[in-house]
Amino acid sequence: MWYIQEDSAFHVSNVTNATDRMAHLQGQMFLFLSYTRWKRGMPLGQSVDWFVMLLTGALLLVWIYRAIYNWLHAPPGMKRLRLGKGGEWSADEPSVQLLEMNGYTVTSGKHRVPITIGWNGSRLQSRLYIDYVAERDGNVYVVKCARDRQPMDWTGSGMRDRLIAYALMLPESSGVLYVDAAERTVHEITFELGVSER
Repeated sequence: MWYIQEDSAFHVSNVTNATDRMAHLQGQMFLFLSYTRWKRGMPLGQSVDWFVMLLTGALLLVWIYRAIYNWLHAPPGMKRLRLGKGGEWSADEPSVQLLEMNGYTVTSGKHRVPITIGWNGSRLQSRLYIDYVAERDGNVYVVKCARDRQPMDWTGSGMRDRLIAYALMLPESSGVLYVDAAERTVHEITFELGVSER
């Protein structure tokens, strides 16, 4: 219960949840500011301005705090991959048509991600290929297409070995889509990393 005294009257309200409490507190702050400004002879419009400025300042401080907190707790040396525009793709491609039939929208074509590998003081070059990037319901997916010469092993270890690199490379993605145009299937694969066992 919240109490605000105005002359000899009390305003009492039952608050049931956090959202109601916040809305109730904002309303009480508005009434309190309005009352105090009115008592001092300040117009009501100025008290509303003060309330809006205080609320905006509080939200700005929360946003700054969260940004600094996330920056301080990010793993040191973490490098995020930023995909460029990607290659061209055509709506006539079977994989693109299959994705669209399943509710996905292709947003970019093939990406070539270069990888430098250090090995006993030597440096080796390799690359990973992302066939497409697709979206559905606001979620972003990395797309890999099936290859005849590289059949998928549909076991936990098989999917891990073939696809987990893409999930780790783009941790903000919602998963990996494995598209088999010959079989007319789209598989959505996600990876959840647990706590390491001793």
